[in-house]
Amino acid sequence: MSDTDNSVLHIWGKASLKGHVNISGAKNSALTIMAGALLCPDDCRIRNVPALVDVRRMGQIIESLGVEVNYQGNIIDFNARHIEQSKAPYELVSQLRASFFIIGAVLARLGSARVPLPGGCAIGARPVELHVRGLQAMGADVHIEHGIVYAHVPGANPRLKGARIYLDYPSVGATETLMMAATLADGETTLENAAQEPEVVDLANFCNAMGAKIHGAGTNTITISGVPKLHSVDYSIIPDRIEAGTFLVAGAITHSEISLSPVIPDHLIPVISKLRDVGSKVIQDSPNTVRIVPGNHIKATDIETLPYPGFPTDMQAQFMALLSLAEGDCVVTETVFENRLRHVAELNRMGADIRVKGNHAIIRGVPQLSGAPVLATDLRASAALVLAGLAADGKTIIKGLHHLDRGYDNLELKLRQLGANIQRVTDDSTESDESTAASKELSSQEA
Repeated sequence: MSDTDNSVLHIWGKASLKGHVNISGAKNSALTIMAGALLCPDDCRIRNVPALVDVRRMGQIIESLGVEVNYQGNIIDFNARHIEQSKAPYELVSQLRASFFIIGAVLARLGSARVPLPGGCAIGARPVELHVRGLQAMGADVHIEHGIVYAHVPGANPRLKGARIYLDYPSVGATETLMMAATLADGETTLENAAQEPEVVDLANFCNAMGAKIHGAGTNTITISGVPKLHSVDYSIIPDRIEAGTFLVAGAITHSEISLSPVIPDHLIPVISKLRDVGSKVIQDSPNTVRIVPGNHIKATDIETLPYPGFPTDMQAQFMALLSLAEGDCVVTETVFENRLRHVAELNRMGADIRVKGNHAIIRGVPQLSGAPVLATDLRASAALVLAGLAADGKTIIKGLHHLDRGYDNLELKLRQLGANIQRVTDDSTESDESTAASKELSSQEA
């Protein structure tokens, strides 16, 4: 979006934060549940939807299929009675990897789908083979030609068939795509080595609320008994565990006490465990409220990202900003995405001492960070730079805000309400352009 492309964040560090943060609905749930609405030929209402660029893009993709989409604040109404075509436009899909998930729902409804290969953050290969092999196991003919995935179910009755599918890797996207496809299939589908993320459970709960028969979501084996048709639903999305984790780290890195709600504490177990390792306390004040009480010092700890219930890759960059100020040495190992250490160069511009070796980042804690012009390289990297800027001495200028706005609902407003000295301004300075060029050069050297 043009206003995002021309704006930068100015952060004056060292401000003490205090107060309460309202956590928005989960981005990764919202996008897949929006795709899931295509399964239903009746009206669907989805509540607690975050106001994000990615959500608007997903809405545009769904509208391009002939679906009525209406926004009322954090509520979206869908009427997918008539899906006019099974072709999603490349210019929209190429900007959003989650848009590929519509293939399962569209194929289940229409018997054919044509979806361009996905885009989004350049943090890894994100192959779609697992999606394709699963759909083929359910009886679909699938081939990829000129960057487009073509899928159709042959025969007079174009309905997918239940199948037993083993995923080579517990991919969230493949689990969700195949789960949606299986809801309307003929017979029973079993997904083995399925992803166990809370967002998978949320999608299953949404589909079940429409009349689907999905069992085992949240475990590594999910069973789906196909039904002929789904019905209308009014459904509220779970809170965003990554946004909650980001604000918990904001409290730890600025030595500030912050409370957050609504949250589901069980979704935050690996994040809370690591915050305790670095010396912070996280207290549960109510069933859906947690509060961080930071320690006087940030202790060193090691982190390895893993599929849920392991430490989330989406919190790796934020914790790296925190650990750059730890007393001692730390190692962060990224096992989920191969290109997800590009923020290291930007943190080093702010005075961090981090070396990359393969998929490991070796961090030697420094006493303080210094404000600098930096460039966000992906969604979670942008959050890490905001956190570093909050803790740094002096002024930090962050470019690349289109990444930030893809995944955080009013982040700077929420931080300002806590007392952060942060401002979004239109960027037209030569100095900032020069810093971006330097930052890009550093990123390419480090990546």
